[in-house]
Amino acid sequence: MQFINYFNQDAYTNIAMDAWLLKNLKPKKPVFALWQNKKAVIIGENQNTFSEVNQAYIESQNVQVVRRVSGGGAVYHDLGNICFTFFVPVATSASVDFHQFVKPMADALESLGIHVDISGRNDLEIAGKKVSGNAQRYAGGYLMHHGTLLWDTDVDAMVRSLNVADEKFISKAAKSVRARVGNIKDYAPEGLTISTFIDQLKYYLTDEGKDTEYVLSEAQKASIKKLRDEKFSQWAWNYGKSPQFMYNNHAKYDGGAIDVQIDVKNGDITDVNFTGDFLGVRDWREIKSELIGIPFTRDAIAEVLDRNKDGQYFGSITNDELLETFFQKDEVKING
Repeated sequence: MQFINYFNQDAYTNIAMDAWLLKNLKPKKPVFALWQNKKAVIIGENQNTFSEVNQAYIESQNVQVVRRVSGGGAVYHDLGNICFTFFVPVATSASVDFHQFVKPMADALESLGIHVDISGRNDLEIAGKKVSGNAQRYAGGYLMHHGTLLWDTDVDAMVRSLNVADEKFISKAAKSVRARVGNIKDYAPEGLTISTFIDQLKYYLTDEGKDTEYVLSEAQKASIKKLRDEKFSQWAWNYGKSPQFMYNNHAKYDGGAIDVQIDVKNGDITDVNFTGDFLGVRDWREIKSELIGIPFTRDAIAEVLDRNKDGQYFGSITNDELLETFFQKDEVKING
């Protein structure tokens, strides 16, 4: 099977590349790629990004957030994870079989002396622990099947990046994930490194090196980079495409208790309400119009609060505390 080399470890670029190749590559025979992302959370096409990520953590750790074009759940990537993608001509979407594409990766791992099982959900497991998840997308007579191979992924960072924000639940969540998820490195032959692992996977999938690289033209590369810049790196796609939802949270500070209720559509705030026993000097509704219509992001909300901090709309509750109330998850309800 021929292979394609992805450009770099930038998640915006690599997810854009997946999408572009599905629509435009049109290979006559299956083609595959092995690639890696630096720290990133990859969101399923139909998911609500706001409810899937721990926004404060990903901002502090420079974790990229990218929405892919296939379904399924949110996954964490880092350089301890290997991604794989198959691009395959298929007659119809009805002929798509997950097992057909999971099996080659299972066989490749077996060839390296690593025994794996294919689970009922078409994931790969070692000793009962999930080491690979998969998703698919069909378009125009071609199937993109992509997945992950957890070699030595940072489980703590995985848990913190996804939707556990409360510190008291972090260790419990990490323990639970470790019980269900495994790293291939722990089951691999002694001395096998991730780079050698990738090389050997490629060697197996290219029929022991007989199949060559599928070389993209400069024009094709430019189109992929344009798609990355205009879509997959944009807030409108990665956050704004989330379904309409309502966010609720309650918090208690020295300055009083406060509840926030926010309606969000296309990533923008459409309504907001505050209740509680905080001792505002002025009515917070005076600045409500400044909050409506802005993106539901920390920076946009902080700008409005900072601009109006002298009004003491929320008493002695600080802007930093109020921002945490906006982004600590208590309840996120998807409408519709």
